[in-house]
Amino acid sequence: MKNFNDLNLSDNVLQALHKKGFEAPSPVQELVIPLLMNTDHDIIGQAQTGTGKTAAFGIPLIEQLSETSRYVSALVMTPTRELAIQVAEEIHSLKGWKKLRVLPVYGGQSIVQQQNHLKKGIHIVVGTPGRLLDLIRRKSLNLDRITHCILDEADEMLNMGFLEDVETILREMPENRRMLLFSATMPQDIRRIADTFMKDSQTIRVRGCETTVAQTDQIYFEVSNADKFEAMCRIIDIEPEFYGLIFCRTKVDVDTITGRMVDRGYDVDGLHGDLSQMQREKIMDKFKRRHINILVATDVAARGLDVQDLTHVINYAIPNDPEAYIHRIGRTGRAGKEGTAVTFVTPAESQKLKFIQRKVKTKIREDKLPKIREVIRAKKLRILKEVEELIASGSFDAYTGMAQKLLESYSPEQALAALFMHAYQHELDRSQYSEIRGGQEKIDGQTRLFIARGRKDGMTPKKLINFIMKNVSVNPAEIQDISIQEDFSFMTAPFKVAEKILRAFRGGRGKRPMVTKAKGKK
Repeated sequence: MKNFNDLNLSDNVLQALHKKGFEAPSPVQELVIPLLMNTDHDIIGQAQTGTGKTAAFGIPLIEQLSETSRYVSALVMTPTRELAIQVAEEIHSLKGWKKLRVLPVYGGQSIVQQQNHLKKGIHIVVGTPGRLLDLIRRKSLNLDRITHCILDEADEMLNMGFLEDVETILREMPENRRMLLFSATMPQDIRRIADTFMKDSQTIRVRGCETTVAQTDQIYFEVSNADKFEAMCRIIDIEPEFYGLIFCRTKVDVDTITGRMVDRGYDVDGLHGDLSQMQREKIMDKFKRRHINILVATDVAARGLDVQDLTHVINYAIPNDPEAYIHRIGRTGRAGKEGTAVTFVTPAESQKLKFIQRKVKTKIREDKLPKIREVIRAKKLRILKEVEELIASGSFDAYTGMAQKLLESYSPEQALAALFMHAYQHELDRSQYSEIRGGQEKIDGQTRLFIARGRKDGMTPKKLINFIMKNVSVNPAEIQDISIQEDFSFMTAPFKVAEKILRAFRGGRGKRPMVTKAKGKK
């Protein structure tokens, strides 16, 4: 299998995949998509996080479900609210122009709001067992017309004590529905679920990315958005032979960071979806030949890259989900060689980091950024080593005359010191580095805000900022970590800025305010 065209998908889905930067199906997609689309088998998939499971079942759902139906046709059960949101967002991003409505449901969110959405007509419901069962018992969620049921991460649902709820929900479904069960492991209770509720099932097994994860030293630094660039420069400069990929969230970020790095003297280029194929190939050729040692890229642009011997992957922006994290860090730590994956996390993103750690089942350890004096010391040692290697090579005869002339008037120490200053003054200048503040100061100064408008209201990160700016005068650069969901959004702002926004959006008597403090960290 070479690309998605071989799977007989619609132009709509192919365009959505192209927009997301997906060019070739993962092994689990290659196996599951044809089975779901071309056979009547139920499917047991033994696959882990990072294998592309969501698109494997999401694409057939999009292709097969009717947008004219007003009934729930597909139900996806997940163990956590984070996974429910992630799955719903992924399916939404793949549906293209097809008017399928996807709703994530989970505890902690207003059940009345979820009931109202279900009344309007939803095609695909993604939820945690407890909230799904609650909606069924309130007769807000009717499963009589379900055609597809997916159990995602069934072993996690077992570990969290949801199996009884899952069985209750499965008994409410029509017998002729298709069922797909994904689980990283297959304990006895999961096998029993499969034997009881699945018929004529076919099993597929796909290996995950544990080897790559095991060979990669995964660390994170808690820094503010304003300090990320300084932190990245220190990490690069303290390494003797840095050769790495830097992942950003947007094309604008790629261009901005690449420009700042060029100004600072790095051998770097940027890669994103706005570049032509010829430009992309030229940049990749430079990177593979090590004519540049740093490549700044978006996830879309970096899909399918095959570059060996990377020392580092830096997540300048933390990825949105565990699968993206695994794909990113899989660029390093290959062929038995160790690599380093660095992730920058703002205080507001700590829960997102914990979610990724839990799903990937790995330890991402916190580390301290190198101090300025440590970076300068590392540079000096590197310069001395390079000079010693040059002396050992003996290939400097053309300069001995100049050296002798200097030594007629100055001591060897004076002559060498002046030459080092002439050659490395800028590189060893401490003033090119800025101080980075401590993490606690930033934690205490940030507030997470909830906005009662989401994707269904046409909200995007840019429109959210404009929406805030129309009602209150604040610096848009101080609004960070924006997350747009179907019905609502989140953002983070410094404490004083957040208080100003909350005052501006204070609701009238009996009216719920449009912007409130988020309940806990998302």
